[in-house]
Amino acid sequence: HVQTETDPNHLKMSGRHFYFGSSGIGKCIAIECYKQGAFITLIARDENKLLQTKKEIEKYSVNDKQVVLCISVDVSKDYEQVENVLKQAQEKLGPVDMLVNCAGTSVTGKFEDIEVNSFERLMAVNYLGSVYPSRAVIATMKERRMGRIVFVSSQAGQLGLFGYTAYSPTKFALRGLAEALQMEVKPYNVYVTVAYPPDTDTPGFAEESKTKVNCPSIFEIVFLKHIKILRSTLKHFSFTRF
Repeated sequence: HVQTETDPNHLKMSGRHFYFGSSGIGKCIAIECYKQGAFITLIARDENKLLQTKKEIEKYSVNDKQVVLCISVDVSKDYEQVENVLKQAQEKLGPVDMLVNCAGTSVTGKFEDIEVNSFERLMAVNYLGSVYPSRAVIATMKERRMGRIVFVSSQAGQLGLFGYTAYSPTKFALRGLAEALQMEVKPYNVYVTVAYPPDTDTPGFAEESKTKVNCPSIFEIVFLKHIKILRSTLKHFSFTRF
C-alpha cells in the first residue's frame, strides 16, 4: 500500500497511473496495483519481456477500463528519450501518480578484478536509471501537488559489502538522492520512498548469483552485525554500574 504524509488513508489505486519496470520487484508491485484497479505503464529495454509481463498482469484486471501500456526504452542512456516516452505515456493514461524506480543490475568480485567499465555501467543503470524517470515526472507532480516516487535501493545501500564495490555505491547514491529530493518536494505534497530489500528471488538476483564471489550473503552480514552490537551492549551492561 502507498500512504501519503498528509492523509492517513491509503491511496486509492483505482484509476491511478503507476509506472514500473517489467520484471522482479517492479512487476510484482505492478500486479498488486493492477488488482486494485490501477493503470500501468511498463518500461524496459526488452520488448519480448514487456509483452510477456503485460499479458501476465492483464490476467488480474478488475474492470474493462484498465490499461497496461508497454514502452521499450533504456532508462539509463538518453534523458531526452526517457522524457519523451514518459510524456507519451502520460498523454495516453494521464499523469503519473506513482513512479517506482527499480532498474538495476549487479556485478560482483574483488575490487581489482572488476572491469573499470563495469563501475560506469552500474552507476548508469542503478543510479541514472532512476534519476532520468524521476526528473521527467517531478515537474508535473509538483504542479498537481500530489505524487510519490519510489527508489528501490538494497541492503547493500545501507552497508558496504565484500565483493560489492561496484554495486553498493550505486545503491548508497539512491539514498542520498532520495533524502535531498524529499526536502525539495515535500512542500508540494509529493513524497519519496526508499526500499532496502535484502536478497530477493528475482531474475536479476539469479543472474548475479552466477558470478557471486564466495562471501556471506547480505542477510548473513546484517544479522552478524546486529549480533555483534547486541553482544557489545550486553558486555557493557555487565561491567557498568548505574
